[in-house]
Amino acid sequence: MPALSKIQLGKQGITKNFIETLKSHFKNHKDVKISILKSANRTEIKNYEQKILKNLGANFTARTIGFTINVKRWRKARK
Repeated sequence: MPALSKIQLGKQGITKNFIETLKSHFKNHKDVKISILKSANRTEIKNYEQKILKNLGANFTARTIGFTINVKRWRKARK
């Protein structure tokens, strides 16, 4: 199973289609890197991170580095 996948978050932001695409990436990958457009500011990026984690559930964690959000899937729920 490949460990890493990459997708891009576009102008429309987080939509149902984006979340479904993200979930489908996690069927085959353990980690997903989400690159965000350079026009976003830090607060928007943090809001994106929170929305993604809220939609994915407790088995996921995220870390933001610059304009990239790294999301990792775990076997057990994380606090």
